[in-house]
Amino acid sequence: MELPGIVRLLKKEQDRLTKEMHAISAALAAFSKTYVAGARSGRLSASARARIAAAQRARWAKVRESAGKSAKVVPIRAKRKLPAATRRKIAAAQRARWAKVKASKKTA
Repeated sequence: MELPGIVRLLKKEQDRLTKEMHAISAALAAFSKTYVAGARSGRLSASARARIAAAQRARWAKVRESAGKSAKVVPIRAKRKLPAATRRKIAAAQRARWAKVKASKKTA
């Protein structure tokens, strides 16, 4: 092969590699925006939260206004909590069940 042909092949390969490097750079740029360490993704600014809160207050005011005319808004009951003693009994029973499972695995 003559020298001009080799130079042409090398330039062609250089162009291909340059295009590939651009593609890799674009992919890295896209991923770096998503996976930057310490990025604050999914957080709203204070003004955005204030706008959302104001809109929600307006919606609830509208519901309360219409509720006074026709239907009554039923408040959501507070979540029930188990007494500490009951939780301890449940936890002890669960530990006993797991001990039984682990013991059966050792013998099997």
